[in-house]
Amino acid sequence: MKRPMLTQREAAAACGVSRSTIRRRREAGDLPGAVSDETRGWLIPVDDLLAAGFRLNAPAGPDATSASPAGPSGHHQEHCSGDQVAALRAELAAERHGRQLAEADAEHLRAQLAARVEIVEHLQRALAVACSPGFTAVPGQGSRTPAGSA
Repeated sequence: MKRPMLTQREAAAACGVSRSTIRRRREAGDLPGAVSDETRGWLIPVDDLLAAGFRLNAPAGPDATSASPAGPSGHHQEHCSGDQVAALRAELAAERHGRQLAEADAEHLRAQLAARVEIVEHLQRALAVACSPGFTAVPGQGSRTPAGSA
């Protein structure tokens, strides 16, 4: 499974600290899995944040001790701790960012492909002209010219 990654800003918000705290901890080596991304800047693995002692914040949910495990519909509901919810939210955010990066890469590849298609079409036209009757090779040059123009 892909490790959820957060930008320094996202990590700071998720942990309830400043970006400079995340930066200092990264520079001190406390976040060894951090990697630099050209588009998003530094990406911090959620696992590294937890291992470094940070706690991920989440809005307080209903108190599990005062509520029945069955919801209003009578179905059993599973309760997650705030840390589990925060980790899932962080993972979801990382997946969304990953999807956005993949979409940007795909768009870049489509543009490269379109440029190469234009080159191939140009070369096909040039080849058709070069192979047409009435064109002869010019001695000493690798190109062909119309007969009688040399």
